[in-house]
This record gives sequence, structure tokens and C-alpha cells, in this order.
Amino acid sequence: MRIIGRLNIGGPAIHVALLTQKLPADVYETTLVTGSVDQGEGDMSYYAEARQVQPIIVPAMHRAVRPLEDLRALSAIRQLIRQHQPHVVHTHTAKAGFIGRLAARLEGVPVVVHTFHGHVFKGYFSPAKSKAFVWLERLAANWADTIITLTESLRRELANDYHITRRGHITVLPLGLDLTPFATTERKSGIFRSEWNIPPDVPLIGIVGRLTAIKNHRLFLQAAAQILAQQPNAHFAIIGDGEDRALLQDYARQLGIDPHVTFTGWERDTAKVFADLDVKVISSENEGTPVTLIEALVSGCPVVSTDVGGVREMLEGGAFGRLVPFGDAQALATATLETLHNPPDPEPARTAMLKRYSIDRLVSDIDGLYQGLLTKKRANPRTPQ
Repeated sequence: MRIIGRLNIGGPAIHVALLTQKLPADVYETTLVTGSVDQGEGDMSYYAEARQVQPIIVPAMHRAVRPLEDLRALSAIRQLIRQHQPHVVHTHTAKAGFIGRLAARLEGVPVVVHTFHGHVFKGYFSPAKSKAFVWLERLAANWADTIITLTESLRRELANDYHITRRGHITVLPLGLDLTPFATTERKSGIFRSEWNIPPDVPLIGIVGRLTAIKNHRLFLQAAAQILAQQPNAHFAIIGDGEDRALLQDYARQLGIDPHVTFTGWERDTAKVFADLDVKVISSENEGTPVTLIEALVSGCPVVSTDVGGVREMLEGGAFGRLVPFGDAQALATATLETLHNPPDPEPARTAMLKRYSIDRLVSDIDGLYQGLLTKKRANPRTPQ
């Protein structure tokens, strides 16, 4: 049983849908359980459904902390565990991770695993609330047989900085994605530009993600204003949606750059987006393993990112894309202009991403992890008892 807080737009939803689809059916019967997507977030259920994955919805499981609803969600998941009797419960994201791990342990599930796709300890909440979440994660770590992180840097951070659990209790397994559409879409196809009336010959810089504070689109717009001072024909695409959309549109007007900025909302087919971008930017305060960065590099699109979270490790310290200090609009603008004028050879990054982040590699890694833990617990149906 795989449990995730919600199938909102982002890497975790892609990750759980692909694992549910791809784990070998002759070995695993997988049930995907998910909570409710908040209004305005962007629902990615279509991605799961396109892969013949029909999740069970627990309406009481929301992103926000709601004690009564959380207790209802805990009760609902315990009931599902009793019905399905899984050998493994694997949880993803913070809310589902806490409730799901607790439910699994209360119901005596043999193996419990949790994946950190990132964390919410920095940049999301007040210091007091962040400390509370750290404490809760330390408690929940005791209910898992292993914790998975997507990068070595996140493992160090969880073990050394936040003391969530000991280093040896954490397994590093990079993401696995279906990258075929990004590897095969023609570069500069012009489809995305044509749909949004963006001329084919102007420099196009884009950012893809939820329009929420942690992604810091204000920094992107500040850098855009500085880029336009030197590259007056540049255009900027903001792909995504969220609670900050109206504020960001107003901020673009305040900066006097709104004629050069296109807000597209959500785009299901991001392969055509990356094909047409000259530079893809990440301006976030915090990131785990941003899927859009991987997809852009496989598409042959150069990237510029703030040096946060797991991005440095993904970009090999800057070998596969430019890194800039967080919060520095001038540095972001300069790096973007330099990338526009001197784009890197895309092949080394493309080759590395395809090798490192293939879904087949992840399925093999996850299968090996589950089987090893089940055998250790003497609960492996494939092993004679």
C-alpha cells in the first residue's frame, strides 16, 4: 500500500503513479491511497489514471493540520490496511508520512518505509511550527524500517542538521521518471510559443511550478526586470498556478514588465514547454529533487537555479547548470544572460539524467529494498519460511 498526501502537481505525484504502475504485477499487488487536493493547487490525478492507476481517496486527509480530520484520516487508513493486509506500507510526503506510518504500526504491517521528497523544515512555516514538525518527524522515524531520501545531501541534512534519525537508517534512492517524451520531443518545435503568441526569434526564459511563496517567483520577476534592461526583446513564461498568481501578476505590473511576461496556468504537456525555452529557471527558497530540472535537461534546455536543497548535487556542483546564491536577483539575471549568450553543450547533462533517473532503475531498486526488508522480517511471501 502506497500512501501520499495528495496528487497535486509535482514530482511526488509522478513518482507514486509510476511506481504503482511499474512494480511487476506478478510480484506485487499495489494499492495507491491519497488525500484531497486543495483548491487552486492543480490536480494530477489524470497522470495516474492515464497509467491505469485508480487511487483510493481518503477525503479527510488534507495538507493543513486539522486534528479532527487527521484522526478521521488515521481511522480510514487503518481500516484500509485491515481490508488489504499489505506486507509493505510505503508513505510519501509529510502528512501522509505521519498518519500512514502510525496506522501501519498500529495495524502490525511487517515493513514500513517512508520517502522524503524534500522537507518542510525551512521556508514554509514559522520557526515554532517548523520545530514542531521536526519533532514529529523524529517521532515518526521510529515507525519506519528505513527512510528514503532522493539525494545524499538530503540524507546528510536529515541526519546531521535536523537529527531526524541516524544516517544508517536512511537509504538514498534517486527519483525514477518516464523521460521518453522529453528525450524525443524536437528542440525548438515552436508549438508552445505558437500557442501563446510568443515570437519564435525572441529569447524565452521560463519557470515551471506552483505559484506559491516557497518557489519565490518574485525573485524571478526581479531578475526578469534586470534582464530586460540588457536584453529588451526577452520574454518570460510563468507556467503553473497557485494562490500567489494574482499577487505575481500585480508585481509584474509594478515592475513595468507585464507586457514581457506570460502567465500560462498549468500545462499538462511540459515536454513542448521545455523544447521551446531558451533557459529554464528555478528561483526557490528550498527544493528537494525538482523534477522540472531533470525534464528540462533531458529536453536539452539549459538551466539556472538558486543553490538550494538537492539542486547542487543534481547539477554536479554546477557542471550541468548554473547555480546562484538564493535571494540574489542580480546574480540570477547575470547567470541567465550568460546562459542565453553561451548555451552549454546539452549532451553530458542529458546522458547523465537519463542514466540516473530512469523509472526502470528505480523499480529495480525499490523491489530490492522491499524484498530485503521483508526477508529480514521473515515476512517475505517469495521466501520459503
